Amino acid sequence: MPAFAAFASLDVTGHTNTKRHPSGVERVNCKKCGSPLSAVFPYLPDQIYVPIGILDDIDAHAPQLHCHAASQPSWLHLPDGLAREDASARTRLAEAGDD
Repeated sequence: MPAFAAFASLDVTGHTNTKRHPSGVERVNCKKCGSPLSAVFPYLPDQIYVPIGILDDIDAHAPQLHCHAASQPSWLHLPDGLAREDASARTRLAEAGDD
């Protein structure tokens, strides 16, 4: 089950491959192992998505909301009181990027 964090800006440099898909999604992967490093979606151009498993300082990046909560497995419990979106939080995230 993947989990991602959204950032307003992020420098993903080094030995990477970048691929722009026909949908406009741009994905950056490690050139050596192929692991996903980031993605930018055309409908959220001011945000960069990163798999949280690659962050060294995960405690410095506490979540502010949970997306796709309707797809949450029955065994996963996140009793943190944060806002939840049943599907994509595209509108809320786009509005946050305008701030």
